Amino acid sequence: MIEEMTKKIKKEVGRVLVGQEEFLHLLLVCLFTGGHVLIEGVPGLGKTLAARTLSEVADVDFRRIQFTPDMMPSDVTGTNIFDLQSQVFHLKKGPLFTHFLLADEINRTPPKTQSALLEAMAEGRITIDGHDYVLEEPFMVFATQNPIEYEGTYPLPEAQLDRFLMKIQVSYPAQEDEKTLLYHYHEGFNAKDFGNIRLQKIIDRQDIAACKEEVRKVKLEESMTDYILAVVAATRHSPHLLLGASPRASVALLLASKALAAMEGRDFVTPDDVKYLAPHILRHRIIISPEAEIEGVRADHVIGQILDHVKVPR
Repeated sequence: MIEEMTKKIKKEVGRVLVGQEEFLHLLLVCLFTGGHVLIEGVPGLGKTLAARTLSEVADVDFRRIQFTPDMMPSDVTGTNIFDLQSQVFHLKKGPLFTHFLLADEINRTPPKTQSALLEAMAEGRITIDGHDYVLEEPFMVFATQNPIEYEGTYPLPEAQLDRFLMKIQVSYPAQEDEKTLLYHYHEGFNAKDFGNIRLQKIIDRQDIAACKEEVRKVKLEESMTDYILAVVAATRHSPHLLLGASPRASVALLLASKALAAMEGRDFVTPDDVKYLAPHILRHRIIISPEAEIEGVRADHVIGQILDHVKVPR
């Protein structure tokens, strides 16, 4: 089921999102794993469009928050409003009460407001004035940030970064794909007029739950478990790193590898699954040492070295 759903979703989303096949593939891994995603890329690469289009074909609620320095936590979660007529408080729900949430430019809001997302991302619930509100499944956060502009931004704390299943770095499309995009606009397509784009509903909440169940049934040999552990453990001993990945990274790598295997029609995980996903799952969970950073060492370079040196199971 999940393999067929993946192909159908890609085909339908491809009507709108041009030249970002790998980006979409990774988003689907996050969806079927039940994880959140941090998306980094310069403006204009389709980050917002991808999240919105995916919500349409998945037939789920979608809300967008444009984070700014003056935002308060209640702007995200909502707040209780006192009704003078009934003399009781009523909850005015914030945009966090949704299925797919686009947290646009999340690093532009102060840590106090960033932390309003943390409980929802970690536990799938929101606490307002001492009352817990459980969020409906699926709940997925798509957070974006610009890798170029750092003035007036607030870097996400490590605890919150660790809650993201992946950090996807979106790059420029190939020239042929960009040419196709130009033809789309030439023929009348306009992302600003998204409401008039008729997209087919490919999957719904019940289907997503069924796909997640299919992922859970994917087999994992002990040798593959040891391989995942060895890759993550190597980040804790690398001379280039000040901080290695946590056990949550091991869990994320395991679950995402199972989802990727299922999406490709397999009921077992291979080393190639782990190798493909490792950079996206580990790059935001490690910290380069100051000395290595001065030498120009980057996270993906260290992860690549680790994957080259850790013995691959046969």
